[in-house]
Amino acid sequence: MGIKPKHFLSINDITPNELQELLDSAIDLKTRGWIAPLKQKTMALVFEKPSLRTRVSFEVAMRQLGGQTIYLSPEEVGLGKRESIPDVARVLSRFVDVIVLRTFAQQNLEVLSEYSSVPVINALSDFEHPCQALADLLTIYEHKGKLKWLTVAYIGDGNNVANSLILACAMTGVNFNIASPQGYTIDKAVLKKAQTYAKTSGAKIVCTEDPRVAAKDVDVIYTDTWTSMGQEAEAKVRRKVFAGYQINEELMVLTKKNAIIMHCLPAHHGEEVSVGLLDSPQSVVFDQAENRMHAQKALLVWIFAKK
Repeated sequence: MGIKPKHFLSINDITPNELQELLDSAIDLKTRGWIAPLKQKTMALVFEKPSLRTRVSFEVAMRQLGGQTIYLSPEEVGLGKRESIPDVARVLSRFVDVIVLRTFAQQNLEVLSEYSSVPVINALSDFEHPCQALADLLTIYEHKGKLKWLTVAYIGDGNNVANSLILACAMTGVNFNIASPQGYTIDKAVLKKAQTYAKTSGAKIVCTEDPRVAAKDVDVIYTDTWTSMGQEAEAKVRRKVFAGYQINEELMVLTKKNAIIMHCLPAHHGEEVSVGLLDSPQSVVFDQAENRMHAQKALLVWIFAKK
């Protein structure tokens, strides 16, 4: 058996020190632009779910690092349907140096990584979105000049984005308030792990059903779509359940005057965020989107260094 590759399936796959290293590296790489540490390296993008930001940010990141990318659509792979996940992993491992998977199920990532002899990166699953969390912390740091002791309010569904973000915040000493309706709260195991990190970092975690409680005096207010891809059948019910969980002008009054607004996009203007708010001076959503590329550049360099 050879040495197992370093996978990135969850924020839990890195330590708090490694998270800080990645953020420092992302800041450095953002200023350096095109370099070539990954020359003669090839990345496979295996997508079960389409994405504007994820595909473009990873492709451009790899090109700016001197490497090459191959995009594989759902129809080309048929992950677990046309071809078994272990076979896909073993075949791609013979061709490429890293596999980036955007999938419906976290279990697919776990199986792929088990059989892959090259690193596997989670570009989104139903349980976590760790690359988004890296970009989020990078954006907060750029706009606030620090992370520790800031407070983030997350308003809405305790979903994959929330799972990764609460872990990343707890690791870095960022206080985290989350307001979700009953039945849509953050995963209990994730919350327990975040609380463990918080004991070391000093971060405070508040879970509430009241968006006003979560938003009071915060530095950052964050939301995501109420209905994620694959949940379309639940859209009507979710719009009713989350009707009181919109980031709007009334909620913004409760935050600090210089609070920033974040959203991982795509946004449904008029649903989870009021129309026009993402175009306001407090919105940093497009900086956040750009930082996906810079954070992922740092991640790719780090993955190959570990490999």
